[in-house]
Amino acid sequence: MPLPDLLTAKIGHGFDHLDADGDGRLTEADHVLMGERVAKSMGHQPGTPAEREIIDAYLRIWRELHLPHVPDGGDAISREQFTTSTRTLVGNPAAARATVGAVAEAFLAIADIDRDGKVGPAEFLVFQHGHFPRLTEAEADEAFTHLDRDGDGYLSPEEFVGAVIEFWCSDDAEAPGNWFMGRPSYGT
Repeated sequence: MPLPDLLTAKIGHGFDHLDADGDGRLTEADHVLMGERVAKSMGHQPGTPAEREIIDAYLRIWRELHLPHVPDGGDAISREQFTTSTRTLVGNPAAARATVGAVAEAFLAIADIDRDGKVGPAEFLVFQHGHFPRLTEAEADEAFTHLDRDGDGYLSPEEFVGAVIEFWCSDDAEAPGNWFMGRPSYGT
């Protein structure tokens, strides 16, 4: 069986992380679970306003980005539907920026814990561990070095948002954004 192309493999890998309950479907409940995980990784207690703010950010992503693609009468997006809709963004930078860029900016607002306008290695680790719990500290550190394009020790908003867009929308095997979820080994 041939290996999937890079982009399809990345999208599938990403879907596996977004499918927080592992049922093979992307739902509102997955977004609540992701928000809870990220809030917990940041040290926020369940039921606190800080946790609610993060969960609400994930619910906005569900409602504004994913829900419009749910088939009529449904409550979930299948892996195949997710892959097909995400692949349409390749070669369409305006659409990628409008959709994935909006998600990336929401993630940036969550990841920038100290609100200084950039994401440091510790913030990146906390966010990534909550969002992608199987990512180890060593993997997050390695990914960070690839995403920090200017080598200043921080991810600027442009670096962070650009990495998310590249992860989901680029079929370039050398794109730094391929490292967003750790070492690129998709489809191998």
